[in-house]
Amino acid sequence: MSTHTEFTQTDVPDEGTNDVYATSVADEQAAEGAHVFNAAGGDWNDLVDEATSLGEERIVVNMGPQHPSTHGVLRLILEIDGETVTEARAGIGYLHTGIEKNMEYRTWVQGVTFCTRMDYLTSMFQETAYCLAMEKLLGITDQIPERANVIRVLMMELSRINSHTVCLGTGGMEMGATTVMTVAFRERERVLRIFEMVTGLRMNNAYIRPGGVAQDLPPGAIDALREMVPQVRRGLGELEALMNENPILKGRTVDVGVLDLAGCMALGITGPVLRSTGLPHDLRKLDPYCGYETYDFDVVTRTSQDAYGRLRIRIDEMYESLKIVEQCIDRLQADEGPVMVEDKKIAWPAQLALGSDGLGNSLDHIREIMGTSMESLIHHFKLVTEGFRVPPGQAYQAIESPKGELGCHLVSEGGTRPYRAHFRDPSFNNLQAVAAMCEGSQIADVIVAVASIDPVMGGVDR
Repeated sequence: MSTHTEFTQTDVPDEGTNDVYATSVADEQAAEGAHVFNAAGGDWNDLVDEATSLGEERIVVNMGPQHPSTHGVLRLILEIDGETVTEARAGIGYLHTGIEKNMEYRTWVQGVTFCTRMDYLTSMFQETAYCLAMEKLLGITDQIPERANVIRVLMMELSRINSHTVCLGTGGMEMGATTVMTVAFRERERVLRIFEMVTGLRMNNAYIRPGGVAQDLPPGAIDALREMVPQVRRGLGELEALMNENPILKGRTVDVGVLDLAGCMALGITGPVLRSTGLPHDLRKLDPYCGYETYDFDVVTRTSQDAYGRLRIRIDEMYESLKIVEQCIDRLQADEGPVMVEDKKIAWPAQLALGSDGLGNSLDHIREIMGTSMESLIHHFKLVTEGFRVPPGQAYQAIESPKGELGCHLVSEGGTRPYRAHFRDPSFNNLQAVAAMCEGSQIADVIVAVASIDPVMGGVDR
């Protein structure tokens, strides 16, 4: 017997029925002249005979959830007719981490270490969206030091390069272009080395904090950034030479995964997928945050509406990110200043240092806190263990992540923990486009279409 469930409509059973679960309900329904629906199993042989009698041959293939072309634990259910995909559905939830629920049981500052782990390629964006929403609730948006905002922009644009290089590298590898992956990941390593120098970690940095950033750039960071920018720009030129006019790559991506503007608007699609339809939708321009309105950069669009257009958009966006990074470097070198809000009831008191135990609190800073006064020590203890209180209310903050609109909705009851923290991750929304992009195309085109969406399941199954 199979587990197939077949629903059959029958009249209300007689009084002598021995269905102990539905007897009383059936009596009530009989009085109203209703019907009872019984669920019964079906034999696989009967199902095969039924499908055969229809004269149709349908094959359902599970692509994933552990498949090298599904960008993690994404399950694609494909119904195929020969090599043609007649139906495509995305099955999510296999990587569910419960990050949003966990944040309700941690202090506001501890929430940073959770949300940074959602989309592990865009950690800085999640941290920034979360902190900006929290700063709205605290009413300190205008009190964030200028240097902190510049550092936030710097780290976000480096993260954009990090995300796009992984997208292009893995996408190229899935199409058999291994050299594209090695070049893209080489450039990504240059960015990750900067992250490690500044934050102590390559990924999941927890560097953006409520009120500013965890610490200022360390000595030598400006020089390392100035050295890195031309190297990455040269690497992007190599990627362009490998990909832009490659006839094999264009044969695999041109007119593949097509989704027009109407489809994007109907499904709530944002990011490079939306900009490939010609619409210059970028929150850095439309609803600036962190001072983006003061930077000189262009919003990249194309009109091809296909996977090739999205590829070209991501390459061009990395060049624009490098332009913003150079402007950030100049500003950081010209002006010194604090990187954390002045309000000591909110400002995180840590001062990180590289010691024998790895990255931790500076011993000199700890001696200063413990030796200043008993009140200073108590304040430090309460701020770290209990956290600060956020006034009751709710706030939403949207920013432009590499994959589209990333939103954070926070609700506070006035306590030291969020009542609710919810994120609008662009990968979650953009995955809705799988059916529209893939149905009617070839199986091989499904891989290209999904790669052009650039989903990361850590953000989807948060």
